[in-house]
Amino acid sequence: QVQLVESGGGLAPARGSLRLSCVASGRDIVSIKLMGWYYQAPEKSRELVATITSGGSTNYADSVKGRFTVSGDNAKNMVYLQMNSLKPEDTGVYYCHARIRDGLVDYHYWGQGTQVTVSS
Repeated sequence: QVQLVESGGGLAPARGSLRLSCVASGRDIVSIKLMGWYYQAPEKSRELVATITSGGSTNYADSVKGRFTVSGDNAKNMVYLQMNSLKPEDTGVYYCHARIRDGLVDYHYWGQGTQVTVSS
């Protein structure tokens, strides 16, 4: 089994910054192909924020381009999200996600989520 544990959420003012971290652990980690972040606003569905592949390719939601930066550390099985110029609409629960390949099968794992609240 694989566990993802997020940290770094909290309360920030508008135009402030937060940094989220996520570490993957467990005996079943064979090959992490991609890690990233999704967020879920109250009464909304979960949405992509940013992802990064093991090769370093990144993908961002349009709403966070230029403000958020995703990075990873393959050796530590970690992914980070630097969130700058925060807006109240960034408020929500942020979930770490990992796609891990075992043989020919990809498995998807989720963290428990960390709350981010941006005050106006």
